[in-house]
Amino acid sequence: MKINLPLFLASALVAGMLGACSKAESPAEVNADVAEARQDAAENTADAAQPASENALDVNEGPAEENRELSVAAAEGEHKVAIEKCEAMSGDQQKACKDRADAALETAKANAETRKANTTGP
Repeated sequence: MKINLPLFLASALVAGMLGACSKAESPAEVNADVAEARQDAAENTADAAQPASENALDVNEGPAEENRELSVAAAEGEHKVAIEKCEAMSGDQQKACKDRADAALETAKANAETRKANTTGP
């Protein structure tokens, strides 16, 4: 019997991903993932905090866009950390935790856009 290797590997990968979707990770795994997410978040926020000349932003956007980008970078970092913390849970608790993290990210992005609009005006 001849096995289609790429199809077999893809099926195994999908099955593995589906099986692990809502399983709780060990505390050690969660702690390592959270630490990595915090480090990534700090780096991304620091990158967003660079002056416009270093980020090559449009000169017409100015500080309002810089502040929006910094707020969004910070929110995305917090989201990544929150999602990693959700991995300590399983099942419906994990899904609810991730849903709350996603909602908080969307709210933060909307708030950043509102602040930018209020700063730059019509």
